Amino acid sequence: MNNHSPVATYALRLGDNCLVLAQRLSAWCGHAPELEIDLALANIGLDLMGQARNFLSYAAELQGQGDEDTLAFGRDERQFRNVLLVEQPNGNFADTLARQVFIDAWHVALFSRLMNSQDAQIAAIAAKAIKEARYHLRFSRGWVERLGGGTALSAARMQAAVDNLWRFTAELFEADALDIELIAQGIAVDPCELKTEWLAEISTVLTAAELNIPQEQPYRTGGKQGLHTEHLGPMLAEMQYLQRAYPGQQW
Repeated sequence: MNNHSPVATYALRLGDNCLVLAQRLSAWCGHAPELEIDLALANIGLDLMGQARNFLSYAAELQGQGDEDTLAFGRDERQFRNVLLVEQPNGNFADTLARQVFIDAWHVALFSRLMNSQDAQIAAIAAKAIKEARYHLRFSRGWVERLGGGTALSAARMQAAVDNLWRFTAELFEADALDIELIAQGIAVDPCELKTEWLAEISTVLTAAELNIPQEQPYRTGGKQGLHTEHLGPMLAEMQYLQRAYPGQQW
């Protein structure tokens, strides 16, 4: 982005989180364990895509050029501002569910506060997204509890997934200079304030699933600054291929 408007960058971050996770979930289409789950994951992905479109459209409007498609398909890896958690591979079904319940609980806490943003457009997008985020959380929470309380194999895989992805959750609660600037203006939510609610929700889920809450551990960060894991680049190459091969085409 050539425009350095803090609000545009903030909207871009929110949109990138939704866009990347939607792309990950779309890969489950036709491969989920059951038809019902296949449809549910596809619908959650569509919800996230809609949220991404709203946030990215607003970011494009603020920067004064392009549109949501330009931002989705015309940027390179280092220009994406999503948190690292959402770009992690689907893995097995337990890996996907652990990633999903972590981000769903965060989205519920985030969007419920963003509805009061001093930026009217961000507040409006959040007011619509919170309804979807609550449904997403019910789905992921229910399946984490089901697998955790299922067979020895399903419980072991669910615990392994939670343990593996835990190191990416601390980034959700980090505030950088841009966050601090927009928090002072009443536009952004202080991510530090989300942790208590998020941890209470996740602790409840894991306890109900008879899973252990991971101990504090070294964590990965940098996604909001464009420093990503090795997984984002290949995903973007697949997602952007058609638009890169035939730039500007519509069909």
